[in-house]
Amino acid sequence: MDPLLQVLKERGRCSLGELAQLTGKTEKEVAAALQKYEKERVILGYQAILDSDKTGHGGVRAVIEVKITPEREGGFDRIAARVARYPEVVSCQLMSGGYDLLIVVEGSDLRQVASFVSEKLSTLQGVISTATHFQLKTYKEAGVLFLEDEKIERLAVSP
Repeated sequence: MDPLLQVLKERGRCSLGELAQLTGKTEKEVAAALQKYEKERVILGYQAILDSDKTGHGGVRAVIEVKITPEREGGFDRIAARVARYPEVVSCQLMSGGYDLLIVVEGSDLRQVASFVSEKLSTLQGVISTATHFQLKTYKEAGVLFLEDEKIERLAVSP
């Protein structure tokens, strides 16, 4: 992986000067590389990781397992693309195993997420079944620990 991409992945909030220093390139080279990566859709976006408990966002997040029937000549892609376009959907991924799609959805409350599942997701042609799991607490996301000032102790090993 390009060192520039690695630095961005680990520390997304860097100035051009910092990126140049960390990668051994000039600021001009870094700017050109970033522009190229954005144009080629290697870099799809930049985001901050927020602690919703501290921002006052009172919404809920759910993980939904979806079983679907693949379409002829389209496989899973068309239905997955359709699901991914809903504004409630934070992420949508094709999975191996007991279900086909893993969808993360955010809503203002449980009722809004339930409404999304029953009125939008479940009614799509090709959706066989769904299983919704509501997120209760975040401990780590995108490689960032949410645990602060909590004493993390190792579990005792007993014979």
